[in-house]
Amino acid sequence: MRGIVQNAEIYFIFGKSVDAVSEYCYNNYSDTMSEHNAVCMIKKGEVFMPKGSPELTASRKEEIINACEKLYQTMSFKEITIKEIGAVTSFTRTSIYNYFQTKEEIFLALMQREYENWAAEMNALAENNESMSADEFAYAVAHSLESHEQLLKLLAMNHYDMEENSRPERLTEFKVAYGASLDAVRGCVRKFFPETDCESFIFVFFPFLFGVYPYSVATEKQLSAMREANMKFRMHSIYEIIYSCVMQLLGGKNEVH
Repeated sequence: MRGIVQNAEIYFIFGKSVDAVSEYCYNNYSDTMSEHNAVCMIKKGEVFMPKGSPELTASRKEEIINACEKLYQTMSFKEITIKEIGAVTSFTRTSIYNYFQTKEEIFLALMQREYENWAAEMNALAENNESMSADEFAYAVAHSLESHEQLLKLLAMNHYDMEENSRPERLTEFKVAYGASLDAVRGCVRKFFPETDCESFIFVFFPFLFGVYPYSVATEKQLSAMREANMKFRMHSIYEIIYSCVMQLLGGKNEVH
């Protein structure tokens, strides 16, 4: 396969399958391309982002993560594959490997984004309030994590697999985001409750989050099995579970509202 590049006119690449041509063009020229009969055209006057540019890399990663997030709403972790993710992106499946080597890395990036967004909310809570009562803080934290159900699901269901099957550099990026969430909550506890042992709060609260999702979300199969086993149970909401935990850690009166 040969690529002819001259004077920014229209260029053609012949001699390979459409997939091969697409990969060649992506790897060497542009994020924007058309594929037809083993021909790739780069038109004069268009603005392209070359492979490796920060803008293109960020855009590609975001699209892949969004595709994974969409699939995870209706499919299980086990069912989702790189092929399934590639099917709902605007580029070929093989292009995904330029950014993520395994599906676990994609899920880890999704959880990283969830931690980053939640940490930003916790930082804003500290910045926008001079003081908070235990009830107000528990209310805010519970509602914040209620809006991050996906984070709690990932923590409960697939965390170990994601870390184990990701490259060290991807895992380090994730740990930076996780560490930022720890610091964000520390900042809130130290500011609003200076008499509370902050590290004891963190030591209990963060491991506790791993078990929230299974106690608040159950499949019909699980509910049926519990009924058949004559279990006495009542499902609690994410809000109720987290509110109660925070109130107990802060020594407040536990009245969920």
